[in-house]
Amino acid sequence: MNNRGLEKHSKIYVAGHRGMVGSSILRKLEHEGYNNIVVKTSGELDLKQQDQVEAFFKVEKPEYVFLAAAKVGGIQANNIYRADFLYDNLMIQNNVIHQAYVSGVKKLLFLGSSCIYPKMAPQPLKEESLLTGLLEPTNEPYAIAKIAGIKMCEAYRDQYGCNFISAMPTNLYGPGDNYDLNNSHVLPALIRKFHEAKQEGKKEVEIWGSGTPKREFLHVDDLAEACMHLMKHYNEKLFVNIGSGEDISIKDLALMVKSIIGYEGELKFNTSKPDGTPRKLMDVSRMRAIGWKDVVALKDGIEKVYSDYIRHRSYGGGYKAS
Repeated sequence: MNNRGLEKHSKIYVAGHRGMVGSSILRKLEHEGYNNIVVKTSGELDLKQQDQVEAFFKVEKPEYVFLAAAKVGGIQANNIYRADFLYDNLMIQNNVIHQAYVSGVKKLLFLGSSCIYPKMAPQPLKEESLLTGLLEPTNEPYAIAKIAGIKMCEAYRDQYGCNFISAMPTNLYGPGDNYDLNNSHVLPALIRKFHEAKQEGKKEVEIWGSGTPKREFLHVDDLAEACMHLMKHYNEKLFVNIGSGEDISIKDLALMVKSIIGYEGELKFNTSKPDGTPRKLMDVSRMRAIGWKDVVALKDGIEKVYSDYIRHRSYGGGYKAS
């Protein structure tokens, strides 16, 4: 299959355009001059409702779909709202992928997460490691939903010839991130904790877990660039990893954030809290081979994100994705 049909006037649907990933993809499309983009808020279109999704595709008839809509959160949210994470994500992706097939969408990109891999999979994580072992228990429902999405895209390709592709990003950060301490990922949580500790003159900041797990981070604008690259150039069945190919321990990440924010207190590691998977480094050789590489260095990215965080907070209230 080739994808020469992606033109500036092609009708493109970005599902989840108010989230961190979807909003970055939308910004990228607009920046590149695409002028026929359709978006709907969750209030206008509930992707969990089959009849609403069916009606949307019948009316709008998008040619290309970026499926970035999902229920997302950190360790605590994944572990507490297990049923919600499984049900909501399955319903969203089932409805969108199926209706994309029914309405004759030319190409769909489904976005998942690095948590799809077995907890003890060999590092760095290769695409071939999928379904070779047990998942990390704390986010198993979310992971199972995303694995189902990958397999659904593969099955619709096999049975119906659909050009549906999948990509699995590593840990993301950037504009529109969620800074709620109960539901956020590690990096935004650290930024908020250190910022507030500095403002309040606290002598120490609590970090969940031992600090030893290693994580890889990618700026969401790098992800948007990767998604555009895939939509234009990749048409294969096998999903691809998207990441930086480098990781950092939670302790070293905390020290980096502490330094950027200028907090001078101590770190206190709460080892009663779960660490999650020991390491999640992506093998990104497949993505590199098709011509994409990240450009935003972690320290530079965090500095920019922190500036955005301060600016948004100055308007009052918190700063989180819609």
